[in-house]
Amino acid sequence: MPSGRTHDRITLWTLPVLAGLTLAIARNSTITLIICAGFLFGGLMFGPDLDVLSIHYKRWGWLRWIWIPYRGSMKHRSIWSHGPIIGTTVRVLYLSVWLTFLGLLGLALINEVLRVGWTWNGIGQSLQRSFQRYTIEWLLFCLGLELGALSHYVADWGVSTQKRYKTQGWKAVLPPAPKAKKRTTRRSKGPRQSKR
Repeated sequence: MPSGRTHDRITLWTLPVLAGLTLAIARNSTITLIICAGFLFGGLMFGPDLDVLSIHYKRWGWLRWIWIPYRGSMKHRSIWSHGPIIGTTVRVLYLSVWLTFLGLLGLALINEVLRVGWTWNGIGQSLQRSFQRYTIEWLLFCLGLELGALSHYVADWGVSTQKRYKTQGWKAVLPPAPKAKKRTTRRSKGPRQSKR
């Protein structure tokens, strides 16, 4: 597996390529900026290695504690953390739960201390309108997140394949053959003899 710094270099070196391709395809600087922002966040802060004590985890600073339950529940390099689309979706849902909880707690405190008079219904409608109005932008940001994570998956796969290639040759590149089931035979003990 590449180190955290290697993953960072890959993210930063591929960013101009992604920006150029996105700008050439979309011909829109706003779309390019949103995808590149998601790519940088996905590659530098929101990567698959949040399931271990990694550089991604340490970058969260004093907020890193929110990732402790995630780390405890994920096996490193499992499909739930390192699986394309699945891994990013799990991390987005996990972070969304924390943001919702902390947001509700913060709003309740602000409402109680400052007596601003916000209602939960009004805040919910405001958030719903915001998500409906900027749906495309949120989807583009999530695409950027996935591309940032994908650069991580590809680097991990490439290094692992290279290491296997040194020992196994071309078999390392091919998918593994299914393992044959081990046949077990039972020894017959013969007829039971009664004790007298």
